Amino acid sequence: MLTDDLEKVVRSQEKNFQQKESGVRRDINFDKYIKTGQITVITGARRSGKSTLLKQFSENFDAYHYLNFDDERLLDFKVGDFENLMLVFNKMHPAKTIFLDEIQNVAKWERFVRRAYEEEYKIFVTGSNANLLGSELATHLTGRYFSIELFPFSFAEFLRFKNQDWQNLYSQKIARITALFEQYLENGGFPEFLKSQDTEYLKRTYEDILYKDILVRFNVREVKSFRELANFVFSNFTKEASYNNLKKILDFKSVMSVRNYIHYLQESYLAFELLKYDFSLKKQYVSNKKIYVVDNGLRNTVAFSVSSDSGCLLENLVFLELKRRAQEIYYFKDKNECDFIIKEKNKITQAIQVCFKIDQNNRERELAGLREAMKKFDLQKGLILTKTQEEQIGENNEIEIKPIWKWLLEI
Repeated sequence: MLTDDLEKVVRSQEKNFQQKESGVRRDINFDKYIKTGQITVITGARRSGKSTLLKQFSENFDAYHYLNFDDERLLDFKVGDFENLMLVFNKMHPAKTIFLDEIQNVAKWERFVRRAYEEEYKIFVTGSNANLLGSELATHLTGRYFSIELFPFSFAEFLRFKNQDWQNLYSQKIARITALFEQYLENGGFPEFLKSQDTEYLKRTYEDILYKDILVRFNVREVKSFRELANFVFSNFTKEASYNNLKKILDFKSVMSVRNYIHYLQESYLAFELLKYDFSLKKQYVSNKKIYVVDNGLRNTVAFSVSSDSGCLLENLVFLELKRRAQEIYYFKDKNECDFIIKEKNKITQAIQVCFKIDQNNRERELAGLREAMKKFDLQKGLILTKTQEEQIGENNEIEIKPIWKWLLEI
């Protein structure tokens, strides 16, 4: 790519980046990533706020270079063009910090990043696929990077967006927070959608991810079949599924196609598989999976839904928050079922059940699943998360029922 053309792109992009709003501050340990010499790799779904997070990081540096590769003017940019890019950067102004947005659009980018790292540049990169930290990158950058998985707003970030604090709770503030929780439950946390409330924005985001991050990137030929699978996943989120059943329901030619397409959805951060816990890894992989999606608002916009989805929306919120907290999550199923169990250092440390509300129709079932998991893994405490209920159960109050909004804020 010609240096003059590249310089025009860099100058226009850097100007726009500098004028970009900082947005809602994300719940990230900024000092950890700023003070280290390590590369910071930020991954997450398209439109989840990665560029804005880069902007927030940039405010801690007096000078920096910036380039976003999700730009049609850079379609012909190749790894060999990084040398010209550095010439442009140094011509414009001196800086030892580099921000590279949507880096996955350049093949073999990690070779340049390693060289820049060895030349003592401070580097931040973002990408819209989970495999950004795949085997090839790990080979070149082992021990040289920290990673951040960024999701749409958490409930705490959503409240910050709404200028609502949650300290020193009193009745009127609780009423306001629970009303905002209703909005968050239905609308999700994609930042730009929360500003505009335009569902067309979410539809475009969904289509961009399907087309740019999956269909084109993975060269998917059976476009209709893939789209039907994606829609089925979004319409039936939180439910158990097997590759073989999906093959039969959607009339796929092979189980391998189903497996690959689910993998593509995970790579793009659109959907996530949850494995059933088993001491045998082989049994974990062959058991039914539960599938969750990246955002409730996106799900409600693009999928077929019914009024009974409220419990599923709550369960999806809990799953996403556990992902934000970088927990190793499974579901438990034996005689009964428990929605989530948490594994830390080869030991199950927590069991969580999620339901819309506990009543006489489901109380025995929900408690049975939680207690079975607690007994199986020798846990002294169990947690049930509901929409609004709060209660202690058991002789020693070993089971706590708590509103999800309080758990999300750890109140």
